[in-house]
Amino acid sequence: IPLRIAVCRWPLLGALLVRGMNGFARAATVMAVRRRMRPGVAAGFLAPYGSWRDRVAVHAFVRDIPMDGRHPSMGALVGIEHSLAGLADRPMLICWGGGDFCFDDWFYQQWLRRFPDAEAHYFPGAGHYVLEDALDAIRPLVSRFLDRCYGTAP
Repeated sequence: IPLRIAVCRWPLLGALLVRGMNGFARAATVMAVRRRMRPGVAAGFLAPYGSWRDRVAVHAFVRDIPMDGRHPSMGALVGIEHSLAGLADRPMLICWGGGDFCFDDWFYQQWLRRFPDAEAHYFPGAGHYVLEDALDAIRPLVSRFLDRCYGTAP
């Protein structure tokens, strides 16, 4: 886990950063993209998290990232991992931001290994919010994928 996320898990400081200062969501509007978000787009990402009370789920999410086998969520995570094989025969489009600071190329390779038949596209200049960085390239891919798989595209 990157230090910038680990800090959000620290007792007291994590709550102050995540719930008090909206540090997790606000930082993501800068760190999860390679191209600067337009102010209106960033405001849209932050809109659901306007107060201490609104940020309780974000703080719980960060604290719920299992770091070892003793974590209460580890069993559920392992169960999900074992269930992924059930998706292998489904049509799948993977659009991956190569500049993701958290889910790096190791994770991308895991997805390719688990889903070798997936249509995969790697965007080296995109971050975690891949659609924010590469929308113009991804939009036609999604349209063609939906048309090919379901006979309809928006």
